[in-house]
Amino acid sequence: MDALGDLTHRTVVEIGPGKAAITELLAPRAGRLIAIELDRELAPRLRDRFASQSNVEVIENDVLKINLASLVPPGEKLLVVGNLPYFLTSDILFHLAAHSWAIQRAVLMVQREVADRVAANPGSRDYGLLSITVQLHGRVEKLLTLPPEAFAPPPEVHSTVLRWTFEPRYVDLEVSPAPFTAFLRHCFAQKRKTLVNNLRAAGWQPTDIAAALAAVDIAPTARAEALTAAQLAAVWKHLPRLQPN
Repeated sequence: MDALGDLTHRTVVEIGPGKAAITELLAPRAGRLIAIELDRELAPRLRDRFASQSNVEVIENDVLKINLASLVPPGEKLLVVGNLPYFLTSDILFHLAAHSWAIQRAVLMVQREVADRVAANPGSRDYGLLSITVQLHGRVEKLLTLPPEAFAPPPEVHSTVLRWTFEPRYVDLEVSPAPFTAFLRHCFAQKRKTLVNNLRAAGWQPTDIAAALAAVDIAPTARAEALTAAQLAAVWKHLPRLQPN
């Protein structure tokens, strides 16, 4: 709660409120609280439980299907909080990244191994598409890690709370969001393959790839996992745009 900051006049989105352990704390603090719950049994219970609190809205839906930007008026930004379902964590993080311009800050509990991936540096074993996507959209801090016995029933893994402060770098890197995001997916498509092979598989010509890498002084044997967002942006800017099939 403290990591989210002052909620007095803010719109807060809670992902997966479940039995309302966090919701109970958010409701009296937030200017407006939107709880998104997929479970068909839990959502009506939440709606009844907070019926007397005019600042609380319960949406029964899949957060991955919601345009988060539609939840706040133009010019405002969301605060997001949630104990994310571990089997959907990556999908939710990618979804938040796609709405980064509408979010100021997110405080999320995830599996510790996922937190390590999100915060990983280029060249490390954990660095991949999830790492670069999250870091491309802002700054990530690991705040605390909880052992299995902190939960009932205890899971088989440790959990880490992350604070993600959204500061998209597209302008800084001089890249267009949608095309560059698609390019990154091509770069990291096969973790064991070199960047050259992944780009060839995506449809770029070998000569164009070689010229782009040479222009930014990147070895043809390099893998995407060893490169920073700035280096990959430089490669992207030297490649011709793929024509749609």
